[in-house]
Amino acid sequence: MGTKIYVGGLSYSTSEAELNDLFTPHGTVESAKIIMDRYTGQSRGFGFVEMSKAEEAKAAIEGLNGTQLGGRTLTVNEARPQGDRPGGRGGFGDRGPKRDRW
Repeated sequence: MGTKIYVGGLSYSTSEAELNDLFTPHGTVESAKIIMDRYTGQSRGFGFVEMSKAEEAKAAIEGLNGTQLGGRTLTVNEARPQGDRPGGRGGFGDRGPKRDRW
């Protein structure tokens, strides 16, 4: 399995093919996926690229983080597993009703 890279700051018009082409000079791209809003179908401005080798992924991160694409500055770093991300939506957390008080 390859190394997954997070790419943020994408313009809404960036295609998956453009994302793939951006990373190809740094190594073998296994997949390039732009995350789309499920309701509007519009890009959410970020995506993920999976590269076959960790060394290639590191070179891509170092070479592309902070660069410009479509007039926007990219944030490129190694993707974190879903469970390691702070915040998020869902549930009531500490703000919801306390059922034991009813």
